[in-house]
Amino acid sequence: MATIELSDELVERIDRHCESDVTREEFLDEVLSHYETEGRFLREGYSGEP
Repeated sequence: MATIELSDELVERIDRHCESDVTREEFLDEVLSHYETEGRFLREGYSGEP
C-alpha cells in the first residue's frame, strides 16, 4: 500500500465532505471515479490504457 502525505488543510476539507460512514480512501476513490468519467481525463481523451 502506498502512503500519500496531505496537508492538514486538505485533510480537513476532505473530512468536511465525508459522510460519517465513509472513509477518506472511499471518498477519494469516488472523487477520482467521477473525475475519470466526467472530468478532465475524458476531455483530454484519456482512455485508461498506458
